Amino acid sequence: MTVCDVLREFVTNPRELLIRQWNWKSALFSSTFRAGIFLCANLTAGWRAATGAMLAEFVYRAATSGFYGAITQAFRRAEPAWAAGVAAMILLPFLTHSLELAVHILRGTPKLFTSIVSSVIFTAISTLFNLYAMRRGALVVGGGSASVGADLRRMPRLIAGFVAAGPIAVHHWAISLQQQVEPRA
Repeated sequence: MTVCDVLREFVTNPRELLIRQWNWKSALFSSTFRAGIFLCANLTAGWRAATGAMLAEFVYRAATSGFYGAITQAFRRAEPAWAAGVAAMILLPFLTHSLELAVHILRGTPKLFTSIVSSVIFTAISTLFNLYAMRRGALVVGGGSASVGADLRRMPRLIAGFVAAGPIAVHHWAISLQQQVEPRA
C-alpha cells in the first residue's frame, strides 16, 4: 500500500478509517501528555490560567486524538516507510494545530505561543514515534491489537528502538555512500 492509497481510502471510506478505527489509545495518551504540556507552559500566568489551559487541551485532545491516531494507524502499512512518515508529519500537524489554535484563542489561553510551539514539537516527535510503534504492532486498535497493558510493557524497547533508529539509518546511509565512492579492487 502506498501513501496515495491511504489518502484515497480517507476520501472514499472515511467512516471505516476514522470512526471504526478511532484509536482510543491515542486519545488516552495524547490528551494526558498534552494537558501536562499546556499546564506547564501556562504556570507563569497563574495556577487558574494553567489549569484552564490544561483542561481545555485535555477535552480537545480526548475528543480528537482518536481520529488522529486512526490516521497514523492507517499510514503504518504504507510503503516506503519514509514517505508514510513525511505524509503523517505534514497532514497531522496541519489538522491538529489549526483546530488547537482556534480552541485556545477562543478560551483565551495566556501563554498561547509557548503552548502551541511546545505542542507542535511534541506532535513532530510523537507522530513519528506512534508511526514507529504502530508499524511494530503497538498502540493500534482493532483486529490483532494488544491490550494497553501489553503495549505499555513494550514501551521501553520501542522507545530505545525509536531513539536508535535515526543514528542507525545515518550509519547505513554513510556506509552505502562510502561503498559508492570507493573504487572496487
